[in-house]
Amino acid sequence: MNITDVRVFPVEEDKLKAYVTITLDHCFVVRDLKVIHGSTGLFIAMPAKKRKDGTYKDIAHPLNADTRSQMERVILIEYEKHLHQAQSGTLGPVAVELD
Repeated sequence: MNITDVRVFPVEEDKLKAYVTITLDHCFVVRDLKVIHGSTGLFIAMPAKKRKDGTYKDIAHPLNADTRSQMERVILIEYEKHLHQAQSGTLGPVAVELD
């Protein structure tokens, strides 16, 4: 499985820094991943749905640590590229083809 496209949609909130959409192998899209600034730095939160009891349950998520690390690395690299582009005057969502 390869992430073949990353789209970054920045937001102006305290801890939430961006929403991200990824495409896997040019054929499967996962929307609403989040770039969050936590106490130890940036991390990726998977898309989740609020349950009746008020807790959240991931809708989609990696099944192992290696896959999660790979996803976080690719997404955070693209997020950092977006920040650099925004500082140089290019604003808006960033779409990146990764093949």
